Amino acid sequence: MSLSAGTLGVCVTKIDEVSPEIRRFTLASPDGRHLPSFSGGSHVVVVIPNGDAAFRNPYSLMSSPYDTSTYQIAVRRDDRGRGGSMAMHRQVREGDLLEITPPVNLFPLVKQARLHIFIAGGIGITPFFSQLEELRLSDVPFEVHLAVRGAAHAQLGEELVAIFGDRVHLYRADAGHRLDTGAVLAQRPLGSHVYVCGPDSMIQSTLACARENGWTDSHVHYERFLQQSSGGDPFSVTLARSGITVHVSPDQSMLEAVEAAGLEIPYLCRGGACGRCESDVLELEGEIQHADDWLSSDEKSANTKIMPCVSRASCTRLVIDR
Repeated sequence: MSLSAGTLGVCVTKIDEVSPEIRRFTLASPDGRHLPSFSGGSHVVVVIPNGDAAFRNPYSLMSSPYDTSTYQIAVRRDDRGRGGSMAMHRQVREGDLLEITPPVNLFPLVKQARLHIFIAGGIGITPFFSQLEELRLSDVPFEVHLAVRGAAHAQLGEELVAIFGDRVHLYRADAGHRLDTGAVLAQRPLGSHVYVCGPDSMIQSTLACARENGWTDSHVHYERFLQQSSGGDPFSVTLARSGITVHVSPDQSMLEAVEAAGLEIPYLCRGGACGRCESDVLELEGEIQHADDWLSSDEKSANTKIMPCVSRASCTRLVIDR
């Protein structure tokens, strides 16, 4: 397999069905060597062939940071997505070779925390697997609150219950269980930190409950499942440094379109959270459709910056400093 610069080749050694929509993939180095080390909360980007182009989807590492003989990721099939997760489910088989980036951590544990509280919905539990493994060797207390739709979607949570016992609280909607985020966050000791990963509604609810209960923003951490683009109308972007104009189709992100044209924009997360691909807007005739968590509200209103990994434009002309 021909690798892109800065990527790793891995072999799919095992695929597990953990829910009707989620598959867990175990990845190993083809030559049997250990893979690069990582810390809890890290992710890799998987390069998924798509004809002459490729999808590049970020997935949390859910294996133990103390055993790098393999990596594990979980992929939720999105039937309405752009096709990356569908390809992982329909095309990738045990024994196949894949290309991934080295691990990057944008969602680390806070080492100074006196209590770690994890709140997750569905597939959002995946980054917490590796973080909980880190905490196994620590005396710092933690608790996990995981909400799922029903029994068919509870396997990952049940695995954590088997390992960590009553520190893991599993809420099944089909059994009438409800996760009361306000109650979870109320009257916590100083030095507590909360981490949330799941649907946007869960993240927004957790942020609101934390503020209502007096939590400071520095003690609330979240990670979204942002796809590289939710799609939209086609548009074109001109890269000022090369003078090349790239067409962005409805099912591409701007970043993907630039890559398909043989050009590069640096990235880490491909989800609008890390700021690595932030680009200055030099000319704009139209409006930017911001979809990131990086730029401030004022920066978004000014339309002088854009995150090519997730944001789009409705415009007749867009020139960025790339």
